[in-house]
Amino acid sequence: MVALVPALAFAAAIGSGLMAGLFFVFSVCIMQALSRLPPDQGVAAMNAINVVIQNPLFLFAFMGTALLGLILLVMAFIWGGQGSYLLAAGGLVYLLGTLAVTIVINVPLNDALAAAPAGQAAAELWQQRYLTDWVRWNHVRTIASTGALALFVLGFARI
Repeated sequence: MVALVPALAFAAAIGSGLMAGLFFVFSVCIMQALSRLPPDQGVAAMNAINVVIQNPLFLFAFMGTALLGLILLVMAFIWGGQGSYLLAAGGLVYLLGTLAVTIVINVPLNDALAAAPAGQAAAELWQQRYLTDWVRWNHVRTIASTGALALFVLGFARI
């Protein structure tokens, strides 16, 4: 299993890089564009995005990177080789800052937005919570997945 560490680290770096790019684009572009739309259009567009993004390719990259991060975290204690602490840190940062934040904060806000009755209730949720809380936590996911990418690359370079 130790022989697989370089390949796992490389794959984790690719996966976290893909997620960092996705979250970055949401933070600096997509959410700003959606916030300029009338609330009902912004809600409709975001709900459509939230449906479309749940596809096998996204889930493979998102959850696969979490699995790789977990494996590298565990392997760091078994292997203990040079760079293992960086790979473990990358896994931990991804698991907490990307996966956990998504599950605990962003997905429940997505679900609340999808369940909100059209009209004033959806507009209020969109303007008062989604465009602030969801976006703020997406920034956290951007920073975390970028940090995980850096740690995976640094760990890989020390293997």
